[in-house]
Amino acid sequence: MTTPAHHPTEPASPASPTSPLGPTSPTAPTGPSEPGGPTEPGGPTELDAGALRQAFGAYPTGVVAIGALRGGEPVGFAASSFVSISLAPPMVAVSVARTSTTWPRLAGAPVLGLSVLSRGQGALCRKLASRAGDRFDGTPWRATADDAVLIHDAALWLTARVGPVYDGGDHEIVLLELLTAELFPGVEPLVFHTSQFRELTPHA
Repeated sequence: MTTPAHHPTEPASPASPTSPLGPTSPTAPTGPSEPGGPTEPGGPTELDAGALRQAFGAYPTGVVAIGALRGGEPVGFAASSFVSISLAPPMVAVSVARTSTTWPRLAGAPVLGLSVLSRGQGALCRKLASRAGDRFDGTPWRATADDAVLIHDAALWLTARVGPVYDGGDHEIVLLELLTAELFPGVEPLVFHTSQFRELTPHA
């Protein structure tokens, strides 16, 4: 898990009944009735929480692990409510549920680490999205000199400072001012779509 997009569960936010991937993650796959065929028209639906989860889930995203050391221990969560904002100055944004108890611990960190998770890290993502247990137990990570936490084997590492925060309904929209970027060429990203992790396939 946003406003307006779905995301894997921020670890402390309430999960949907069928997935640990968040209050706005879909509960069932949607799409064409036949491979490559047109989607059957269903008509407009009421904008209740279930319908919105399915609607937002139709948009595929990557997944970013956001973390920092707090009190000497790694703290973090996974989210797909992540978007690039600006090249100059370099900025991205993430949407965080107001119900989160993890974000308040991270919001005061001097620098955050953002790791774009890679193909094969679906189980790791679910662990980072869990509300039980130690999310970083058995998770390979490193801390930078300024206490940003980065996940090993990710497709991309970013570090950022927390910038302005804006109202986003039941979420907060947090701008992040980028400091560094390290890309790992050839590492495919993890894709989250309709409550499932998927892999990219080149188009013929």
